[in-house]
Amino acid sequence: ERNPEVFVQVLRDCGALDKLLPEVEALFGVPQPAAHHPEIDTGEHILMALQQSAFLSADTDVRFAVLLHDLGKGTTPQAEWPRHLRHEQRGVKLVEQACQRLRAPRRHSDLARAACLYHTDCHRALELRGKTVLKLLTATDALRRPDRFEAFLLACEADARGRLGLEQRDYPQANYLRQALAAARGVSAEQFKDSGLTGKALGEAISTARAR
Repeated sequence: ERNPEVFVQVLRDCGALDKLLPEVEALFGVPQPAAHHPEIDTGEHILMALQQSAFLSADTDVRFAVLLHDLGKGTTPQAEWPRHLRHEQRGVKLVEQACQRLRAPRRHSDLARAACLYHTDCHRALELRGKTVLKLLTATDALRRPDRFEAFLLACEADARGRLGLEQRDYPQANYLRQALAAARGVSAEQFKDSGLTGKALGEAISTARAR
């Protein structure tokens, strides 16, 4: 629907969210750094990001990924608040258990896992070296599945814009990564057919060219 965040809020208001998605319920009341998240509360950020995801895409896998992308922040010790170091890695198991419990389709669970693990890298894309950008493209399977990578970019943009007062912010990282993917996919084994390289050496040469 046009306002999926309302559904989640209603579930919370009637006590059902804690039963269905306790990992999301745990995010409410958890603070984030005001410099990056003027709305402060992580749960409120999720609702705002979910609203943005509906503006950007009608695809349910994008919305589902946005809903689950910050689950790791619910496990941050209070002594470390409002910072959430390594919340991406800590969130993966929570995403996987939620997907298993809800019997989420493979397309949804794959995207949710990628968004959880790599949304911060996407936000920092303009700061990354070519080799690190290539690692991001490889980790998200972008070279083989550019359609899913596009969904990943939309989920990350919704995350970036789902913040108080930043709803209309530009997200140049998405176009930068689209261009990077196009450049990387433009390099193929065919270009090295006369080099005599095979196996691992050929793979390394392709990766070096893609990073460049």
